Amino acid sequence: MLTEERDAESVKSRVLRPLDGVSPMITAAQLRAARALAGMDQKALAEKAGVSLPTIQRMEASTGNVRGVVDTLTKIIGALDAAGIELIGENAPSLGTGRGVRLKNPAT
Repeated sequence: MLTEERDAESVKSRVLRPLDGVSPMITAAQLRAARALAGMDQKALAEKAGVSLPTIQRMEASTGNVRGVVDTLTKIIGALDAAGIELIGENAPSLGTGRGVRLKNPAT
């Protein structure tokens, strides 16, 4: 397996597949925040992920969870991962050791 394929599988396993009952969903707000933390505009993220600008715009403009083709989502998450961004799922522990931001549960 090529390095790029292994990296894509690693991203899928960490972000898109449920871990111990944790939802693998990513919200539009989380995607916008991740892009901002990476210091990228929508065009730069689209280029790094190898997807179209309208795809990024559509995903970020949605409400709630981002919907899309798994391969497209994997590319976007992979580009953010390569930029040093860790996307953290609901109730999931952070795997990183760097600084970060996490949204509190609004009910608490």
